[in-house]
Amino acid sequence: MTNDAHRHLGVLPAFPFYGGPPVSPDVTARATIDELIKDLDSEKTERALILPNYGVPDPDVAFGFNQLVVEAAHRDDRIRCGLWVSARPDDHARTAEALKLAGEPGVRALKISFLLGGGIDDPGLEPIFAAAREHDLVVHVHTSPGAASDIDKVGQLVDRHGDDVKIHLVHFGGGMSGHIKLIGGRFFDWIAAGKQVYTDLSWAIGFAPRWLAREIDHRGLGADRVLFASDEPWGDHAGELARLQAAAAGRELGDAVFKTNFDKLYA
Repeated sequence: MTNDAHRHLGVLPAFPFYGGPPVSPDVTARATIDELIKDLDSEKTERALILPNYGVPDPDVAFGFNQLVVEAAHRDDRIRCGLWVSARPDDHARTAEALKLAGEPGVRALKISFLLGGGIDDPGLEPIFAAAREHDLVVHVHTSPGAASDIDKVGQLVDRHGDDVKIHLVHFGGGMSGHIKLIGGRFFDWIAAGKQVYTDLSWAIGFAPRWLAREIDHRGLGADRVLFASDEPWGDHAGELARLQAAAAGRELGDAVFKTNFDKLYA
């Protein structure tokens, strides 16, 4: 039995990504709570954090799944959820409405991503972090190389807010440069400085889980900050599980990453 700290619920409309024809790449996306629960049962996933699916440049789509993930958390005690919020000025009213759900049972996180616009200096981030402080929620933020999602940008949120808000850096920097910057020192420096920073290794390049596990052993810190995440339907549960099991086997990291860290952060 494992815990999954990052997966999505909701089916996106087809979209002409990158100038091509309309496509639906999230082929394992689930539209209903029943389908989600069936997946959890099949995978032997004990507990999961469910987030609205997103990726098309229509803000109403991701915001529209907030009620669905809250309903999922109400229905099954194995499920916790995060709300989709945005710092973009155009999303101010939508985010204000979403934050009204922050105190609902089962809500454990606020999800932000700059893939669809915005950045770390947007004034709209302040009410998001204020709600996280008020309700003791984790700010769950996407990372990927370059532009507004690069760890050089997103990492500044840890510097600014990590003293009093838990921040989950999704995808551990999201690529080669991010992995090396974080494992090479930045991730451990934040922990040593008392920052409440957490991460998952979904999408991680093959060397990163092995190197991170070795550095955690060597430095004697960080085992309590790494969580397993499938990122379904954008990630592959079986592949993500196998890669992290191989890296964590026989180490203190093993039980922590698949079980206890989730229980402490999201249960």
